[in-house]
Amino acid sequence: MSAQCHDSPSGVFRARYRRILWIALGANLAMFFVELAASAFSGSSSLAADALDFLGDSANYAASLGALALGGLWVSRVAFVKGLAMLGFGVGVLAYAGWRAVLGVPPEPITMGVVALAALGVNFGVALLLFRFREGDANMRSVWLCTRNDVIANVAVLAAALGVLGTGSLWPDFAVAVVLAALGITSGGSVIAHARDELLNARASDPARSAKHASRG
Repeated sequence: MSAQCHDSPSGVFRARYRRILWIALGANLAMFFVELAASAFSGSSSLAADALDFLGDSANYAASLGALALGGLWVSRVAFVKGLAMLGFGVGVLAYAGWRAVLGVPPEPITMGVVALAALGVNFGVALLLFRFREGDANMRSVWLCTRNDVIANVAVLAAALGVLGTGSLWPDFAVAVVLAALGITSGGSVIAHARDELLNARASDPARSAKHASRG
């Protein structure tokens, strides 16, 4: 009985987290297709960046579900890989925004604003569900950071839509795309550092691994 009482909170905690990840995965996949179509229609680089972010988050949630199933050090290993993916996303957004700037065609702001508002509602709802898990392991932290960044990104795309509407220029859209890239790069670095610390601590606390390294020395 005492063992069951000890294991139950952790089991319930992870079961709830798993259910939330499935909800987030479905919502993000749906919004990826919506924003991809809207970005093609409007010509918005910030909306396209947000669509790619939804796709990246879908992979993020799927990887997190896999990490929960595997457990152990795989949680930190998956988080490390996700951090690298977030860095790659940031670099990709910079390249795409630069290409749109070279084209010099301003996006259509009404579509930008409507779709960004819908995306904000989805991401804010997911962020509320994940809020209590934000101080967990590296994997949970990476999921929370991605979702928090998405809320910020949606607000920024809304601001870009207003800027394009008011000025008729592509530069508000370009500026927001650069900000999204910076968020991806800095958050990716944070997740990588957190996961690396967990892996190093686990290696240092493993007597068998420590003895193996000592014998090699």
